[in-house]
Order: sequence, then C-alpha cells, then structure tokens
Amino acid sequence: DPRAPVLLDRWGQDVDRGDVTAALASAEVVYDETFTTAAVTNNPMGLFATVARWDGNQLTVHDSSQDPMSTRRAFATVFGLPETDVRVLVPYLGGGFGAGLRAWPHVILTALAARVVGRPVKLVLTRPQMFTSVGHRPETLQRVRLGATRDGRLVAVDHEATATIGAVDDGGVEPVTQLTGNAYSCPNVATHDRRARLHIPSPHWMRGPGTTQGNFAVESALDELSYTLGIDPIELRLRNYAEVHPGSGRAWSSEALRECYRVGAERFGWARRTPETGSMRDGNWLIGYGMAGVTFTSGQAPCQATVSIGRDGTAHVRSAATDLGTGTYTIATQVTAELLGLGIGQVQVEIGDSDLPFAPYSGGSGMATSLSGAIRDAVGNLVRAFLDVVADDESSPLRGRSPDDVTTANGGIHVIDDSSIGETYAGILARHGLPEITADGERDPGADARKPSANGSFAAWFAEVRVDADLGLPRVARIVSAVDAGRILNEKLARSQMIGGAVMGIGMTMLEETVFDHETGRIANATFGDYLIPANVDVPDLDVAFVGTPDTVRPLGIKGIGEIGVVGVSAAIANAVYHATGRRIRSLPITIEQLL
Repeated sequence: DPRAPVLLDRWGQDVDRGDVTAALASAEVVYDETFTTAAVTNNPMGLFATVARWDGNQLTVHDSSQDPMSTRRAFATVFGLPETDVRVLVPYLGGGFGAGLRAWPHVILTALAARVVGRPVKLVLTRPQMFTSVGHRPETLQRVRLGATRDGRLVAVDHEATATIGAVDDGGVEPVTQLTGNAYSCPNVATHDRRARLHIPSPHWMRGPGTTQGNFAVESALDELSYTLGIDPIELRLRNYAEVHPGSGRAWSSEALRECYRVGAERFGWARRTPETGSMRDGNWLIGYGMAGVTFTSGQAPCQATVSIGRDGTAHVRSAATDLGTGTYTIATQVTAELLGLGIGQVQVEIGDSDLPFAPYSGGSGMATSLSGAIRDAVGNLVRAFLDVVADDESSPLRGRSPDDVTTANGGIHVIDDSSIGETYAGILARHGLPEITADGERDPGADARKPSANGSFAAWFAEVRVDADLGLPRVARIVSAVDAGRILNEKLARSQMIGGAVMGIGMTMLEETVFDHETGRIANATFGDYLIPANVDVPDLDVAFVGTPDTVRPLGIKGIGEIGVVGVSAAIANAVYHATGRRIRSLPITIEQLL
C-alpha cells in the first residue's frame, strides 16, 4: 500500500536489559495484548496570538510561547539577525500544555508580514486553527508483553510502541516507553519506540508527552495480570516494587511510592472493594474501583537569574522564565522571600522577556526546580556581595563575617548564633551610599548527575467509575491521588496542578479524540462543537494528598509536579471500568459502544 506509514526507528535509547525472549519463554504466566490511544489536542482557553514589530533591523515579538529564548533563536535564524536584535515578550500566557514549546510557522509569518508592510502586525489563531497549527498528542499503537511467576513476580517486560509524526516534521518526538524500564523491579526488560510518518498536521508535545500513553498500557496490563493471578492490584505492584532505580541500580534521592499507595488507598476506601468484576452495585449503576501507579522522571535544564536589593529593602528577581498558569511568579516570589528573609510583599518578579537572564522552557516539570536553583545561587552570591561591602566597615556588626557565619531574616543578614547581631540590607546600602546591589546566579543540573542517586516523582491514582447497566453510560464518580513530588513549595498551586491534570486525564480517557479524514489527513472535528472536552458534569470530586520528603539532590528539595498530574489517570479509570463491567478496554477514549 503506497499510503502505508513509514516507520522510523527511535533515536537509539531503547532499553535492553537481561534476556526478555528467554524469560518470556520460561515464564509461568505470559501476558500479551495491544493498546491504542487516539490523538488528542492541547486546547488552552486562550487562543494563541502573536504581535510583531520592526524597528529597523530590530524585531520585537509578543507571543504565546513557553520558551522565549528558543523563539528568539528561531527568529534570529530565519531572518539572519543576531539574537541581541530580537526580543520576545511573554509576561503572561493563558495556558499551553506544550503547544507553546516551539516557534510555529504562523509566528514566523507574522514577523515576515510586519516587515513587508512596515508596521506592527497581530495574528490570533481561530479555534479550528488551534487544532492544526500548534500540535497535538499523537496516536499510539502499543504492544505489552509481561512474564510473571504464579506468585506475581515479574520476570520479563517487553513494551513496543509506535507513535505518529507529521509528514515533514521531526519535532516533538514522544518516547512512549521511556519510563517503562524504571517503574518496577524486573531483571529482563526491553522497550522499543518507533514513529509512523503520516500526512497529518504535526503532532507535538502535550503534557506528560509519551509517558501518559505508555503508562495507560503498562498499568492496564498489570491490572489484567492481577486478575489472572488473583492478586490485589496494589499487592501486585508492591511485590515488584523498585527499591532502587532499576536501570542504574542507584538509590533514589527520595522515594515514597509505597506511601502513595498506602495513603491513597486509605483516603479512597480501597478496602471496601470486592475483587470480583461486576460485584459492586448501586441500583442500576455498576460500580468499579481501579488504580494505577506512576514513576516519573521530571526534567531540568540550565537556568540563570539575577537578584537585586534596592535602598528601600525590596528585592527584584529577573529571569526569562515564563508562567503558563503553573504559578512561576508566585513560586519565584516565595523562594526569594524565604532565602533573603523578606516578606512576600518585598519581592518583585520580572519574567517572560528574552532580554532577561537565560531560562529554559516551561515544560518537562522542571521550571520550579531550575528557576529556584538559579535564584538560590543568586541569593547566595548576593549575600556574599553584601558581606564584601561591610568586610572592612568598622561600624558594621557583620564586619569580617563569612557566609557560613550568617543567616538571613527580618530584612537583613544576621549572625547564626545570635540573631541580635546583624543589620538590614537597606541599612548597609544607605550607609555606603549604594542604590542597590545585584548578583547573578545559575542552576547547573549537571551537578546532580555527578551525585550517586536517581531522581523520580511518584504517584498513585485511584478512581471510582459508575456504569449504567442498561445504557453502558460511564461516569467517573471519584478520583483520589497521592503524590510524592518532594518539597511542595505552594500546596494550593500544587493541588491545582494535580486537579487540572486529572481533568485533562478524564478528557483523554472518556471524551477526547482528534479525528482525521483518512483520505486527506485533515482534522474533521476541529471545533468545540465536535471535539468533546470535560464539562462540570464530567468532573467528580478530586482529592489530592501529598506525601514524602524533600529531595536530597535537587534545589530546595523540589522534584517536579506539572506532568505527573495527568500520567496515570487513564489507567486508573480504565481499570475501574473493568472492575465494574468485566470489559477490558484497551483503546482510548472509552465509549458507550465499547461498554454495550
């Protein structure tokens, strides 16, 4: 068939541990099934917009970007400009979910149009254009094979996945199997990722890229295995618990997945579950309980920040980072205030400008870690700078003190052993006639790699599903999540991230499907009239619990939470559907037709 997709091998990062073929051949129990997930589209409420203005050869762009620095680089490359002649501004972004992680063609065309007409040009995508112009979560086809002993010990895991990619685009690759090898203790593991090139609008990263689809398949497969073996789904996971990082054998820098299972099960009421399918009922509603585990590695990237303190004692933080609704402004304010010993109202944060110190993209669950690390380094340098100013000042109680001798509190620097000895930042600046002192800082994630430990965020998801016995109508009744994301800087923001991710997971599992015309590759349902997204009636009570301790390696103990909020939701719901109905659904979204 000349229209058949071209299969492209992954970029050489497949896992091949032990001898999977031999282990499967000798396993007492073998599982072998195929899963599919539909394409879904990241649809933030705010339509993406770009405004471009030229001043001679200098270009200023306001854009819906999650990465002002790479967007600046793209403009400089396309128009043959030095990066210093391009400025990208994103002080506020109304959501993105990964759609804003590249400079899309319409962004470049807006700047080109502005240069041609010699005046500023504004372009706002329509909702149908949001479906075709800024990527979508790709479709996947996955095969999962498990080998196990009768008592539930995994002896082999084989996970093969194929995801779609656009005809002329290599961006936004989603490694579906990337976390499979490190989720559970198993001596023989093989993972393989491939991409099918199709004539469709380009897929691109969407919250929890690849791992969201991969977790659905693996955690559903484990649930099936638990029924085959007659073992409680939580107990099966505990029997294969990864006490250390399976791929490297290194200890986790912090890890509380066992606590996630325990706390989540208690809050959900897992003990009320009867193990037989179809055994729980409320009138005409079949009731099902399902769960899924999550082991997730969040990203990090180099980041820089500048922190200054002025004569009025207030701090000013600057970095090119963006806030796409995750709370970057708030987190940066909190971290700076805590490290400098200032009140929240004494800190001003300026972000979303490519002229500011370098920051990575907002994605990969790494912004809080990266930016907080850069701020911490800048604050440390700032305190040293203040101590240098008073090093020979006979009137200063901090004269001759080193950074190890002091701490920050009450708007200034104080001696650790005696908080009454010290002075305020404002006092030092005033006495020395300085308007402000500024210090730079940076975060180098490579420093973590040299430490003998492995990092991970963890979660356990629990879902109650009700299915009408006559109509096959499914409803998600409750969701409980227990999360180990290290230190939680702001519990309200973190809970919001988990709730938002759960809603996105409900959509992917129960409603959302980007439909392509098989002849033309065009999207057939690119409106909110045809593309179903969760409404209030589809979203139940969502309970979130945070467990665990601060990470021992990453700055301020943070491990990342942005994406773990969606990974695991689909499997928990699908497993609950099976418990309610006895129908194993291996294709998303779950539809009424599949349940009738």
